[in-house]
Amino acid sequence: MIKIYNSDLNSGEFKNIEEICIGAWIDLINPTEEELDFISNRIGVGKDFMKSVLDDDEKPRIDEEDGCKAILLDIPTISKGNGMELTKTATLGILLVRDDFVVTIASQKTSILSDFTKGKVKGFSTYKKSRFTIQIVYRIAITYLKILREISRKIGIAEGNMMSATKNEELMNLLGIENSLTYILTALRSNGVVLDKIFKGSVISLYEEDQELLEDAIIENNQAISMADLYRGILESMTDTVATIISNNLNTIMKFLAGITIVLSIPTMVASFMGMNVDFGNFAKNPLAFPYLILISIVFSVFVAYILKKRNML
Repeated sequence: MIKIYNSDLNSGEFKNIEEICIGAWIDLINPTEEELDFISNRIGVGKDFMKSVLDDDEKPRIDEEDGCKAILLDIPTISKGNGMELTKTATLGILLVRDDFVVTIASQKTSILSDFTKGKVKGFSTYKKSRFTIQIVYRIAITYLKILREISRKIGIAEGNMMSATKNEELMNLLGIENSLTYILTALRSNGVVLDKIFKGSVISLYEEDQELLEDAIIENNQAISMADLYRGILESMTDTVATIISNNLNTIMKFLAGITIVLSIPTMVASFMGMNVDFGNFAKNPLAFPYLILISIVFSVFVAYILKKRNML
């Protein structure tokens, strides 16, 4: 899908346009081969160069070809499977085509760019290419922080459920969060390397306001790294703890069931013994024999239950 946007130089109005013009922002979302051919011919950037950005295995880096500078960054994506919600990463490419265009390429739609199209980013203009690039970088860092705060909330819920955990479901939830943190931490560290290169000023020209915003982005990215590292350490400890608790809780349940089995076996033993072909004399003819047997069974059962309880076996 191709979307073309432009900010009016006079009024500052941001709008969607049909034709590519100087100063436009070209947003490519999972483009087809035909769409890549069209954009490649119109802006003079190699198709293979743009296509390589769509590979989610591409690592964050800075590249340049035919006067086009490409900044590749990892952005968070949400995937669901096996009853788990997992945060993974995808590649977002920012192409600065000479002084003419800004092209963003992603394999799927992302809220990071949607914030620009919805007017949620102050001071945004498609003509300010350096500022636009830094604003995207800043929004990526902020998005990771939001996701980490949500992960922190999930960890708090997991801690509350930990003491009563008896199923593998609790472990699977923690495993999903831990895997998400691994993706996030790897992406943040790789993005940090790119941000440091941009900060040196050799990639794009930075104005004073851009420099300040980039510094904020680096700070937010580093803060996200610290948070992700901390949460992963907590989760590793929690996973071991939950596994131990599940094992202990299951042992407690099995001990309780074993005790109940012993207690309930006493009436069965009495009934089985009395049902044998044994002569009990006058007792067998006594009309109160059955109530007496019930009473004897209850007394013995209560006594055994008391002994087991006293020894913490019930």
